[in-house]
Amino acid sequence: MPTFNEANSLAETVRNLFASVEDIDLLIVDDSSPDGTGVLADSLAADNRQITVLHREQKLGLGPAYVAGFEYANSKGYDFVVEMDADGSHRGVDLPKLLELAGDHDLVIGSRYVSGGGSHGWSLYRRLISRAGNSYTSIILGAKIKDITAGFRVYRLAFLMPLLEGVSAHGYAFQVELAWRSRQAGGRIIEVPILFEERAHGASKMSSAIVREALWLTTKLGFRRVFRLRP
Repeated sequence: MPTFNEANSLAETVRNLFASVEDIDLLIVDDSSPDGTGVLADSLAADNRQITVLHREQKLGLGPAYVAGFEYANSKGYDFVVEMDADGSHRGVDLPKLLELAGDHDLVIGSRYVSGGGSHGWSLYRRLISRAGNSYTSIILGAKIKDITAGFRVYRLAFLMPLLEGVSAHGYAFQVELAWRSRQAGGRIIEVPILFEERAHGASKMSSAIVREALWLTTKLGFRRVFRLRP
């Protein structure tokens, strides 16, 4: 669970997670949040031995934070690893559905865009932009994944770790790149319907730079697909 300035959301998100799935270990990866998120994470860990906190010295981006988490999980011998936002957008109550299918798949995606999935608290404009962006990216890459930007996922670590070499994306494009690599590697991928909740506190981390990175990455990977170049 990567964090940056999530002091107003983290405790509730963690509480809801453990209320839904008790037998799980949580790694919080904090990028030196100036709002005290790291201190709060340490406090949560002090009260729960299932929580570990990894502090990084500066804000390095979503992608590197997840890679650090994957490497930690792999070093501890876990079989599966979960990606989940700290702002409450990904509901703990949906996680059991993903975990139930993890044993037979390499990647399970909590999807807004399969039957039964959706989002709550978004404007019509934001929903249209998100769906259009996902459709465009999936078509360009030939990935056949309806919610390719989704950040609520369960990976089989033995499948995931070889895919990390050469990953370049730092922002939300990281999700696109890993999904594409998973498809290219012949991974067993399934999407599970979830309800995405708009964050109750704070502001989205989305920026124009993140959007540009995603557009550039999609174009680059699409080019590689057309000309059958290696990732």
